[in-house]
Amino acid sequence: MTGPAITITFCTQCNWLLRASWMASELLSTFGDELGSVTLVPGTGGVFRIDADGQQIWERKRDDGFPDAAELKRRIRDAALPEWNLGHSDSGHR
Repeated sequence: MTGPAITITFCTQCNWLLRASWMASELLSTFGDELGSVTLVPGTGGVFRIDADGQQIWERKRDDGFPDAAELKRRIRDAALPEWNLGHSDSGHR
């Protein structure tokens, strides 16, 4: 495994599995085999957190909700794959 390990921890009590799996799918579709792994971790208590190699990328309470796909991809890229070009998603950012 050479790429970053992405972990999405989601609240099972809040039924956020679908949201977490959609975000995992978006990351895999964009970064493909550049990622070492994408892991879904069930949790409770309203948790929704995304980490790249142990570095917190998104936290629902801290970041006031859920990321859209473009923002999540930018944050993953900035933290773990800085040379990656996101194309049109980068317009007006960086």
